[in-house]
Amino acid sequence: MKKNFVEELTWRGMIHDVMPGTEEHLQEGLRAAYVGIDPTADSLHIGHLVGVMMLRHFQMCGHKPVALVGGATGMIGDPSGKSNERNLLDEATLLHNQNALKAQLSRFLDFDSDSENAAVLVNNYDWMKNFSFLEFIRDVGKHITVNYMMSKDSVKKRLSSDSSEGMSFTEFTYQLVQGYDFLHLYREQNCTLQMGGSDQWGNITTGTELIRRIGDGKGYALTCPLITKADGTKFGKTESGNIWLDAERTSPYKFYQYWLNTSDEDAERFIKIFTFLPKEEIEALVAKHQEEPHLRQLQRKLAEEITVMVHSREDYDNAVKASEVLFGKSTAQDLKSLNEATFLDVFEGVPQAKVNREDVEHGLDMIAALSAKTDFLKSNGEARRALKENSISVNKEKVGEDFSITTNDLINDKYIIINKGKRNTYIIKVE
Repeated sequence: MKKNFVEELTWRGMIHDVMPGTEEHLQEGLRAAYVGIDPTADSLHIGHLVGVMMLRHFQMCGHKPVALVGGATGMIGDPSGKSNERNLLDEATLLHNQNALKAQLSRFLDFDSDSENAAVLVNNYDWMKNFSFLEFIRDVGKHITVNYMMSKDSVKKRLSSDSSEGMSFTEFTYQLVQGYDFLHLYREQNCTLQMGGSDQWGNITTGTELIRRIGDGKGYALTCPLITKADGTKFGKTESGNIWLDAERTSPYKFYQYWLNTSDEDAERFIKIFTFLPKEEIEALVAKHQEEPHLRQLQRKLAEEITVMVHSREDYDNAVKASEVLFGKSTAQDLKSLNEATFLDVFEGVPQAKVNREDVEHGLDMIAALSAKTDFLKSNGEARRALKENSISVNKEKVGEDFSITTNDLINDKYIIINKGKRNTYIIKVE
């Protein structure tokens, strides 16, 4: 027995609005639904993940997911929730981005099976590029009144007295272009449902209106809440920008850390939205977490599930190992097993000093390593005292004044970690 898609999304807190009749329509048999994805970068970020998870649930419930890359709409810009127009992209960039996005989506959706609900990737540029302006306003534009378009919240917001930007004609027509996508997919893919964030409701219902007026059919709409964090800060953003799914843009270690550092309140919501764990398991985890919140079991499970899903089990294991390095539960061997990118992520912002390779080849004594060559400690006397107190570690192992750093101690053939007590960490970079 296949799961009921609307029921599944409801208990997971993933439904904001749903058009009446949608649940019954999906229960009648195999259906196709689409989510539009902005191709302005060659990677998804975690802000896209809710839509992708909806498509995955849709496929798991026996239906056919359609991922629409907005090549044409990416050339225009969507006014929903934005105060400014986006940068417009050329065709070559859009094609590169589309291919990269399909590779990422393949981790979530099955595009390759022979089953009738195999996922499909489409690009609206393919059907919009040959549409002339006159054809579009004749065949599509005449069916929707300006009054109808002006009533949408996304348009009202941009035309309000609070907005200094106003709205270009290009952006004003966006809902017609998106609406036509729905009509096109209704005709070509028998796609009867469009899903998206709650800010897309106006654009989606314009599509259902075009299906009714031009296609003499019935389209359905379902939106999810826009994800927010309990503390009011923006979901999916850090000081250094978006959290991307591409390991080159956001390392698996930083990706893992983002989820691990989720607040208790957010972790309870996010584990329903961003994992496929069943209801009983999530409820048991939440109950355990409430008994022993200091163990952060909810955050650990959330971070594990989503890191393995987006990256791999190996990347997750490395991220856990790297986290333990930072918090003291590790050996010199663990340190040496980190690749350089992860090492630099873990020790980002830690004070660094450079020393010549020759110094290390000859054996760098600890007074030089702590003070004379690095200025980590204010004086040679302070360095001696720290060594006598047994508070200095090299690569997590305690050392005395008689110890010398050699090339055998190098991590990634260029780094040494020195700790003074538990709180002070320093990096020597050998050049």
